[in-house]
Amino acid sequence: MPFAGKLPSEVSIRSAVALLLPPAHLAMHNRPIPLGQLRTGQTARISRIHGLPDHVHRLEEFGLRGGICIEMFRPGNPCIIRIAGSKICFRAEDGLSISVVPVPRGD
Repeated sequence: MPFAGKLPSEVSIRSAVALLLPPAHLAMHNRPIPLGQLRTGQTARISRIHGLPDHVHRLEEFGLRGGICIEMFRPGNPCIIRIAGSKICFRAEDGLSISVVPVPRGD
């Protein structure tokens, strides 16, 4: 207990705020980034797929949807990702954006 034995007046605001905010290394991993920023071997969860409904639907047919964990196999255009043991290759198209949240190693 960080506050054990201290009176409320002895607890600094900085200490209280530090308990409420996630550590910096965790906060970085909670921010969505474009899929294209993942490095080879890096794992992430799909945060959002935005684009024309037909394009989004087609990706969903391959299993690519929000919350799914993917691994970047080969970045670039076209990129190859691994999803549920399968590899999917696709090109970035105008108007299609995929946001992901990197997963720290060991999670």
